[in-house]
Amino acid sequence: MVNPILAEVIRGSRVESIHRGALVIVDAAGKIIMQRGDAEAIAYPRSSLKLLQALPLLESGAAEAFGFSNRELALACASHSSSPTHVGIVGGMLERAGLGETDLQCGAHWPVYATKDVIAMVRRGETPNRMHNNCSGKHAGFLCTCAHTGVSTGDYIDPENHLQKEVRAVIGALCGTVIDDAACGLDGCSAPTFAVPIKGMAHAHAKLAAGVGVEPARAKAARRLLQACMAEPHLVADEGRYCTLLMQAAPGRLYAKTGAEGFFIAAVPEQGIAIAVKCDDGASRAAEVAVAAAIAASLAARATSYT
Repeated sequence: MVNPILAEVIRGSRVESIHRGALVIVDAAGKIIMQRGDAEAIAYPRSSLKLLQALPLLESGAAEAFGFSNRELALACASHSSSPTHVGIVGGMLERAGLGETDLQCGAHWPVYATKDVIAMVRRGETPNRMHNNCSGKHAGFLCTCAHTGVSTGDYIDPENHLQKEVRAVIGALCGTVIDDAACGLDGCSAPTFAVPIKGMAHAHAKLAAGVGVEPARAKAARRLLQACMAEPHLVADEGRYCTLLMQAAPGRLYAKTGAEGFFIAAVPEQGIAIAVKCDDGASRAAEVAVAAAIAASLAARATSYT
């Protein structure tokens, strides 16, 4: 199946570039509200998976035990910009679990914003550490879950670690698929990642957003994570970044999370729907435009149904 064009880049009066891909809007019952392209295709959601990967942090009782607020929970779902605020919260999460920066296994990189953060670090003679990794919040969530449940922290990203097996099972159950070894890979932060059907990814988030089709404990955990992300959108990404801008445009009403290689997930809890986009060429710019257009179309359709 050749996927349709989801977005065009226009310069003057000419189309300069095109981006093909798949898009689907699904409700909590699994009904397809809108579909473009092959929504049954298997893809790696990459960082769009983070809310699902953070569920054991809540379900295990670790988040409550360590007194995590919206800030820590939003960081557990984040692809942050490595600002001093982000790094400080990650450090605090680790400290509450009796852990530190060296327990992280995500590697280090410089912050996203050169003029705001990198230059300031260079002037202070600092170099980035593992807490600067944009996935360090997710890794801190993994570590805190392991520390609370007595699971080994030294191999917490090993696919055979008990936590990673649990994460794999959670994602498979929510996305309605069996994740075999062929669907497992390593993300850019060295943690396991899992390929799932694009429609399954949307359905998972629709169920969690609506609190329908999942057990009460999972619905409660998901609601807490969604509320945290929507309350602290600047921690999920950062000021000026797309996930943050979308959630700021509809405070408390929209969850949005980008993933690498042109994957994007969004959920509208009050409508009980979720949107998944995967661009064939991995272009984030196209996925961002497509998901915004899908949200607008969804809202317009819902408004029409009331008239």
